[in-house]
Amino acid sequence: MAKYFDVHPANPQRRTIGQVVDIVRSDGLIAYPTDSCFALGVQLGNRDGLDRIRSIRRLDDRHHFTLVCRDFAQLGQFVHVGNAVFRAVKASTPGGYTFILPATKEVPRRLLHPKKKTVGVRIPDHVVTQALLSELGEPLLSSTLLLPDHEEPLTQGWEIKEELDHVVDAVIDSGDCGTEPTTVIDFSDDEPVIVRRGAGDPSRFE
Repeated sequence: MAKYFDVHPANPQRRTIGQVVDIVRSDGLIAYPTDSCFALGVQLGNRDGLDRIRSIRRLDDRHHFTLVCRDFAQLGQFVHVGNAVFRAVKASTPGGYTFILPATKEVPRRLLHPKKKTVGVRIPDHVVTQALLSELGEPLLSSTLLLPDHEEPLTQGWEIKEELDHVVDAVIDSGDCGTEPTTVIDFSDDEPVIVRRGAGDPSRFE
């Protein structure tokens, strides 16, 4: 059964955040809130956790996973960002965008797009997510919590606990989340390509 953590949305309890991060470091899979919608997250090197996310969401090997980063300095360790792209990404973070960029050698090979060698990265504008990332000290490997037989992501913590009780290790609830996933911008060839329109305003990349 998944552990259920009720976290204050503006002042996350440090002890609770520490308990969640302990679960992540013990190869646990968590469902957690972001500034767009709930996400599934595991530690970067958690191969079993990655397979569990693929199984829950029924994803193939072409799916871009996302490294959810604390800040721009952390993001820069995992992707190559040229000058023009740097300005565009910096101006849009933190916020509801995911950027697909060429990965550095810091990213495990199994996370890369098999042909493009790219990975998704984002910096969320969400107090609880930021508290988790600060305590963890590294990105969370994540995917939007959109179940294969659902048209929209789940938005309530209790609902997620009920639905995924036996397939995740923890659910973090800090109140309602949005239903709109991030806007995804592919910068793998320097010119922006809008892959998905979502929570972030896509007009600045058109």
